[in-house]
Amino acid sequence: MEEGSFDGAIMGCVGVFHTASPVAGVSGDPKGKVLDPAINGTLNVLRSCKKNPSLKRVVITSSSAAVRNRRDGIEPNIPLDESSWCNVDVDFCQRFKVWYSLSKTLAERAAWEFAKENNIDLVTVLPSFLVGPSLPTDLSSTASDILALLRGESEKFSWYGRMGFVDIDDVARCHILVFEDPSAEGRYLCSSKVLDNHELASFLAKRYPYLPIPKRFENPWGNALYYEFNTSKLCNLGFKFKGMEEMFDDCIASLKEQGHIPY
Repeated sequence: MEEGSFDGAIMGCVGVFHTASPVAGVSGDPKGKVLDPAINGTLNVLRSCKKNPSLKRVVITSSSAAVRNRRDGIEPNIPLDESSWCNVDVDFCQRFKVWYSLSKTLAERAAWEFAKENNIDLVTVLPSFLVGPSLPTDLSSTASDILALLRGESEKFSWYGRMGFVDIDDVARCHILVFEDPSAEGRYLCSSKVLDNHELASFLAKRYPYLPIPKRFENPWGNALYYEFNTSKLCNLGFKFKGMEEMFDDCIASLKEQGHIPY
């Protein structure tokens, strides 16, 4: 949040990857804990980039939440692509507690405006729900939600409804690809498969029958949440995604090694 604090780290770099943004901790102050850090933090990184004459390209991690969450619903027969933007507002966020979607949308829009005004070569990556091995044993909110699901808890995933999933290695490879490929430009959706909760549960129960996978989920969103992703823009760069089997196999192996679930 401190302007200039990235100057020393960025000066002399030819590329900058800005990946961090607050996800949780909105209790009582979503603007101060999520919205302001996402927007102002991103702009502070870009202000430091502007001062660096060696810079060639900036890659910012946005989110598929900046595409899929919509106040007015989604046309189910038209897959969402990079031209789609989230259009939730503060009232919607207060009702459904989706401050993260608003923060990623506003931060990405601010980044595009700043990059255009200051002639910065910017590319954004929009991953869906990340699955895979976790380096730290202190799990992120995403990994914690997966662990809860594998332990038989359904409450957190009920709020996700229909969700895109992507392997964490694919997200890393995507960032590298769009930085190194000179033809890369604009936004890139990064998602392997989109599933409803019950489809995910059915897949997990069949593949991992020793785990207490929930059989039922509440549905706070109704039928209006159905959507698919069109990731052809990324695939046209030669990108190939891992499947659900590999991403969850790696995830569960990591959770076992760390002692979060028994062998």
